[in-house]
Amino acid sequence: MTAIPLQALLVGDIRPLGPRGIPSGIAKSPVERSVILGATGLVGDAQGDTRHHGGAEKALHHYALDHYPAWLAEIGQRDVLGAPGAFGENIATSGLVESDVAVGDVFAIGSAVIEVSQGRQPCWKLNERFAQPDMARRVQTSGRTGWYYRVLEEGEIAPDSRLQRIHRAAPDWTINRIWRVFYVDTLNRAELEALAELPQLAEGWRRHARRRLETGRVEDWTSRLAGDTRAGS
Repeated sequence: MTAIPLQALLVGDIRPLGPRGIPSGIAKSPVERSVILGATGLVGDAQGDTRHHGGAEKALHHYALDHYPAWLAEIGQRDVLGAPGAFGENIATSGLVESDVAVGDVFAIGSAVIEVSQGRQPCWKLNERFAQPDMARRVQTSGRTGWYYRVLEEGEIAPDSRLQRIHRAAPDWTINRIWRVFYVDTLNRAELEALAELPQLAEGWRRHARRRLETGRVEDWTSRLAGDTRAGS
């Protein structure tokens, strides 16, 4: 594939989010200098909830600017949609979406090498970010989720770096296909069995697939999508 230029490289500190002032790193800003990418993310980037965000399997979040016009059409103008970073992404590009990218795809970027590990499971902090009470559910339902990378080789990324795909381990398993298994055709045993054995997929997602196979049930998404407004969590 042709190398894809970054439209923005973004990092963010922990800041109060929404009316309840919840500590979060979702508000990220573009950088104008090169940044070191370590095993768990970019230097200067932070997460308010390290149990559910960040870590080796979510070292970088990529979101397609291609989706911004659709969101503007669906929910109307929001200040956060005026520039890259609305979805808490570290990497913003045009020309690469969920149907183009598969788990196990390896990319060179700057002097680093990264591998697609999983799609994004949207959480309720998007509701706060967009002042839209069902935004996380909308993102999940749309399939416009973005995706994460793990780091194979640490290095340095510049705002003008390009993404160059250098290897595909499982090209049939696009982020879009995996999204469909998890959120649309949720109890397709053949697909779940394949996902449970897909070595390039993050272990957390493989565990979800195994649990569905064992129980015949889909996990409850309410807490992740809506949060606990009573506790302010």
